[in-house]
Amino acid sequence: MFGFLNIYKPQGKTSHDVVAVLRRVTKIKQIGHTGTLDPFAEGVLPICIGKATRLIEYLNDDKAYIGTVQFGKTTTTYDTEGEIVKTSNKKISLIDIENCLPQFRGEIQQLPPIYSAIKVKGKKLYEYARNGEEVEIQPRSVNIHKLEIIDFDEENQTLQLHIECSKGTYIRSIAHDLGENLGCGGHLIKLVRTKAGKFELNKAVNLDELQTIEQVKSKLIYPLDYLDYNKYELNSDEKEKVSHGMAININSKDGTVILTQNNELIAVAEVENNKAKISKVFI
Repeated sequence: MFGFLNIYKPQGKTSHDVVAVLRRVTKIKQIGHTGTLDPFAEGVLPICIGKATRLIEYLNDDKAYIGTVQFGKTTTTYDTEGEIVKTSNKKISLIDIENCLPQFRGEIQQLPPIYSAIKVKGKKLYEYARNGEEVEIQPRSVNIHKLEIIDFDEENQTLQLHIECSKGTYIRSIAHDLGENLGCGGHLIKLVRTKAGKFELNKAVNLDELQTIEQVKSKLIYPLDYLDYNKYELNSDEKEKVSHGMAININSKDGTVILTQNNELIAVAEVENNKAKISKVFI
């Protein structure tokens, strides 16, 4: 079995839970996801099965979310799963939020939450946090392509945002930092990932629809449709060379290229000066 699945991950389950279910159904160990989605969150979770796991690095990593922020309370985890550490009676307005959002758009420096899986000195941040150990966290550069208000409930001080961003962006940190900048504190109370690369929420499959290996096969996405790279059609001689990992000369611009034959994925190569050096072979 070879391909991608567009899975809807429900709130309360981990990304590893989803993988475990699919391994049990398919009896295939070689299954992976393209990026962890917190148990607190729900939405799109791209899954790779079989040799498709070797394509994870070539998939578009940009994400889209709908996040709901509760102002007036700050938590240790920046979401509902943490302990409340600070409260505020300050009420903010829609204009306050609109004036604050521009500094969160574009390329920004973001400090990840202490309760996250990022490793520092070989140890995950949440392990330091749970042990009460202090650790220096370095800010990371992320890109917020779009940050728009969907709805603001001024009475309840809740804000719903549409966010499109690069890989590695923490929406929890946006909620926390927005609350800090507004002087009232804030944390994330709901998060839905609506898009991950070409995987979209409205096409996602619920796990309960995948009870048999036949059902899994029926939902498989062939990788060629989701790889945003130039494609080169091999002739028979070229395919023979590529199948043995041999470089070939092709007419293509420099960079990653997908080598195919009759709409079948044969290999991924890196082209430089019209010479394609084979990175991964799939036959």
